[in-house]
Amino acid sequence: MKRQTLKLAIAVSLGLTAGAAMAADLQERARDMFSAIPQYPPVIDGNELTEAKVELGKMLFFEPRLSASHLISCNTCHNVGMGGHDYLPVSIGHGWQKGPRNSPTVFNAVFNAAQFWDGRAADLAEQAKGPVQAGVEMSSTPERVVKTLTSMPAYVEKFGQAFPGEDDPVTFNNMAIAIEAYEATLITPDADFDKFLRGDKTALNEQEQEGLALFMDKGCVACHAGVNLGGQEYYPFGLVTKPGADILPTGDKGRFAVTETASDEYVFRASPLRNIELTAPYFHSGAVWSLEEAVAVMGTAQLGAELNDDEVKSITAFLKTLTGKIPEVRYPELPPSTDSTPKPESMVLAQ
Repeated sequence: MKRQTLKLAIAVSLGLTAGAAMAADLQERARDMFSAIPQYPPVIDGNELTEAKVELGKMLFFEPRLSASHLISCNTCHNVGMGGHDYLPVSIGHGWQKGPRNSPTVFNAVFNAAQFWDGRAADLAEQAKGPVQAGVEMSSTPERVVKTLTSMPAYVEKFGQAFPGEDDPVTFNNMAIAIEAYEATLITPDADFDKFLRGDKTALNEQEQEGLALFMDKGCVACHAGVNLGGQEYYPFGLVTKPGADILPTGDKGRFAVTETASDEYVFRASPLRNIELTAPYFHSGAVWSLEEAVAVMGTAQLGAELNDDEVKSITAFLKTLTGKIPEVRYPELPPSTDSTPKPESMVLAQ
């Protein structure tokens, strides 16, 4: 009896040792391909993240009067209480118009090499200017934005504090820079995967580790690597097999609209996968609501591999370990409008 107990103890010990060794090897492989989300926002070249600038940027992020209707703010489509996006296939903008693409999450967007699905904005400041002026989104103009902000003394004071030394700090460009400063703080550290990368072998369970191994071995990591597991390069959607028109609408040719280069037709920026379980529906078309289905589609379209059910479940389990600590955000108090503040335009478009 004692001998059998000893054998069992040795077997368990050997199993634990082997498991720890495998986890350590997996950690080393993962560290070569991925990086943990840092605890603090990164340094942005040319945009110092001062307290005054971040505070102003937060107010502007939640400010609906940047839109012509006074109804739509940055937070409308990039809701910080809902995964940093709006849980819609495509966002709804001015005049209840539908936008052309799914709204990307604002969380960890600062780590992307460029913004938007087609990468047409080089950074978050440039990105912030686009939706404000787009007729299908906020439908305003730089002139209207400046008139709106200068009509409220509290904003004039806040801009002066955020951009000290400038003769005329209330500008459309400074609006975008302030929003960039705030959005840079919207990072989500301390995901289980981050803990695993930092040395905690128990942070991922057996299925999640298997999913990580599959993610690397099947080739997913070729497009989804780095700190944000994506967001750095551009790839054809349907590299091996093009999805149907419901997932890949033929009218949206992706990066081709930016470069007008034939080889960029149906090319999109690789989607960042951080907090992916919070950002359904998936793909630029927002056509897929299930994360498991999205994994299976990517296997067929990008890898040319029919992933079996167990592989899909394991990869999905790994992807859920990318959900980090969501920042706690207190809604800012916005200044009241004045008699000189431009009045809202109707959301009902003329026929």
